[in-house]
Amino acid sequence: MTIEEKVFHLQTAAMEEARAEGNAIIKQHEDALYSVFEQHCEEARRQSETRIKAEEVSARQQLNMTASRAQLELKREVSRVQSELKQKLFEEVEELLQEYMKTEAYRQLLADYVEKAASFADGDEMTIYINPSDADKKEYLEARTGREVTVSREDFGGGIRAVIKNRNILIDHAFRGAMEREYQRFVFRGGDLGA
Repeated sequence: MTIEEKVFHLQTAAMEEARAEGNAIIKQHEDALYSVFEQHCEEARRQSETRIKAEEVSARQQLNMTASRAQLELKREVSRVQSELKQKLFEEVEELLQEYMKTEAYRQLLADYVEKAASFADGDEMTIYINPSDADKKEYLEARTGREVTVSREDFGGGIRAVIKNRNILIDHAFRGAMEREYQRFVFRGGDLGA
């Protein structure tokens, strides 16, 4: 083998060895880059999942807040409408009561109240008051019940009040107080609107 052949052979062997080492380095570098790429992709996936979950939570919170605000506004509106309806209802009741107070049934009711109060007093001294608007019924009640009736200076909306002084008892059949109590206690309840 000549020197040139030896140099060529040595050169070929060195080149093959260099190529093999270069290919190994490139492969190693390529594997490292692929591993870094995989880690980067995994990290990006985790971050995007975290971001999506955070956005979902934020969207749910905003939806809940909006629903709560809408529900609160609806409750306010329902409350306002119920208040208006309650006011109208009691105005109508007041008108009906005023009409009732012009009837014979009302005069009879007053007489019944006076008799029940007298029965409760059981002989004790008692003052019976009627509303100023019922002053025209005073004679009728006295004749019907045999009891003295006083026209009150205070307007209590109709009905009677009786005071048994020695027992500190007030018998209160006043319409105004009853209406005010009913107004305070009255609450709309859910029901079938189609009925």
